[in-house]
Amino acid sequence: MIFGHISQPNPCRLPLAIEKALDFLRTTDFTTLEPGVVEIDGRNIFAQVLDLKTKAHYENRPEVHRRYLDIQFLAWGEEKIGVAIDTGHNEISESLLEQRDILFYHQMENESLIEMIPGNYAIFFPQDVHRPQCHKNKESDIRKIVVKVAISELN
Repeated sequence: MIFGHISQPNPCRLPLAIEKALDFLRTTDFTTLEPGVVEIDGRNIFAQVLDLKTKAHYENRPEVHRRYLDIQFLAWGEEKIGVAIDTGHNEISESLLEQRDILFYHQMENESLIEMIPGNYAIFFPQDVHRPQCHKNKESDIRKIVVKVAISELN
């Protein structure tokens, strides 16, 4: 996992596909976009613009992806995201890997929480279990952009 703020330069060189995704986040005015999918580089890199309400921690299932990494960016609002390394010991709740590249767990081991404020992003790789959309203090409206980057593009 990589955690940062979009206004800060990266201290290390990231794969070109991730830099392309971060550049999209830096240069796009999300107040003018409707919710939906925005293609950045076909199905290799694309963004999902989502207007959501945060929920209680226990209402959100931990998830992982295998074919894409997630760059979760908060445009407005506040949320917490649970995160942990996938130990292989988490009980599967639902597998939609073939249909939607998502695997849900009932719970996750060794979960930590990160607090997201506008401009924060978190990059979740296939080994990173994450539980997004948790409220910080109470239910709130958020605009989140999830950029999906195909693992095959990380040369």
